[in-house]
Amino acid sequence: MTTLRTAHEDPGATGPGVLEARLTGLGREEFARDFWARTALLNRRAGDFTDLFSAAAVDELIARRGLRTPFLRVAKDGATLPDTAFTSPAGVGATIADQLDDTALWREFADGATLVLQALHRTWEPVARFCTRLGTELGHPVQANAYVTPPQNRGFDDHYDVHDVFVLQIEGTKRWLVHRPVHPDPLRDQPWTDRRTAVAEAAASEPYLDVVLAPGDVLYLPRGWLHAAQAQGAVSVHLTLGIHTWTRYALAEQLAQAALATLREDPAMRATLPLGVDGPGGDLDLVRARLSAALDQADPAPLFHRARRAQGRPAPLGPLAQLAAVDTLGPGTPVRLRGALAPRLEANRLTTRAGWLDFPDAELPAVARLLDGAPHRAGDLGVALVARLLRAGVLVSDDEHAAHGD
Repeated sequence: MTTLRTAHEDPGATGPGVLEARLTGLGREEFARDFWARTALLNRRAGDFTDLFSAAAVDELIARRGLRTPFLRVAKDGATLPDTAFTSPAGVGATIADQLDDTALWREFADGATLVLQALHRTWEPVARFCTRLGTELGHPVQANAYVTPPQNRGFDDHYDVHDVFVLQIEGTKRWLVHRPVHPDPLRDQPWTDRRTAVAEAAASEPYLDVVLAPGDVLYLPRGWLHAAQAQGAVSVHLTLGIHTWTRYALAEQLAQAALATLREDPAMRATLPLGVDGPGGDLDLVRARLSAALDQADPAPLFHRARRAQGRPAPLGPLAQLAAVDTLGPGTPVRLRGALAPRLEANRLTTRAGWLDFPDAELPAVARLLDGAPHRAGDLGVALVARLLRAGVLVSDDEHAAHGD
C-alpha cells in the first residue's frame, strides 16, 4: 500500500510552513507541545496580512461579486439578523432573490451591525490558498470567515466555538476578552447554547486574557475557550481561520461504523428477537460479544479517509485551461498533481477528492511517481496515462497550476 500526502501538494510550500512563519512565531514542535488544543496563544506583530484580505476585499465581495446567502451573515446586539434584512432580487436577467443588497448592508453597518463574510476559502483566492496550505500542515480541515465591525460595536455575546481558531487582525483594533472553558474540548454537536448559564457566569469572572489586537496580531484559541470582542475607535476587520479538528471521538465513530458494517453480514445478528420480548435479556450478551469481536477486527481507516476527503475540496480547476492541456498534450508537456487532492494509492486504486481510478500493474510505478507533487514530463509517465489523468481532473498542466499559485 502506498499513501502519500505531503507539502508537495502545494508547490508553493517552501521553507518554514505558514503555521510557524505567519501565525505562531514558534517552531512546530513547541506549538504542538505547549499550545495546540491546550491553551490560548497571543502572537504580537506576526506580520502584514493584507495580502490575504483587506477592507478593499470586503467592498469587492459585497458590492461587485454577486454574493448570496449564506456567504454573509449580519449580527447586531448579539443576534443574527434575518436574511431578508439585507438581501434583494438580482435585477434584470436573473431570478435570484437572495443576493446581497449593498444599500441595505450599508444601512445596517452604519447602524452598528457586524458583517460576517463566511466561507472565504471558497470565495477569495488568497484566503483559499492559505487555508489549503495550513490544512495540509495541520492535517485538519480549515475554513475562513471575516468579521467586519463598526467602531465601538460587538457582533456576538460571549460564547465558545466547537473548533479551534486563529484570529488574524487585518485592519483597525479589537478588544478581546477570553475566559477558560466551561466545557473543555466540546464536540461539534455540543454548542455553547447548551450551556448558556455556565457561559454567562464564566464571562462575568476575571478573564484569562484582556487584550487589544492591532493589525498584524494573531490570537489562537482552542475549541471551548470563551471569547467576546469589541471594535475600538475605528472599523475592525479580522480573519478567523476555523480548524475543524479530528478527535478521538470521531475515530471511535469511524470504528463503530466499521464494526456495524461487519455485523450486517452476520446472520446471527440479523436474526429476529424472540416473540413477546420486553427487554434485551440473554440476547444482550450475544450482541455484546459479537460487537466486541467486530470492533477488534474492524479497520476504520477507509471510513476515516473517506470522511476526511469529504471535508475538503481539491484546488481550483479551470475547465478551459484543462481542455487546452488535453488538446496540446505531447511527450514534453509538463504536468503535476492537482493540489489538495488528498491522494491514496492502495493496491491498484488511486482515490482522491476528484474520485477514484483503477490502474493496471504496469502503470503503478508512474502513478506512484506523480504523487510526489513535483512536475513531470508527460512522456516520462506515459502520454496515454497522463491524458486519462488530465481528463479525470487528477493532473493539471504545470503552467496552469503555477498560474493559480497552488
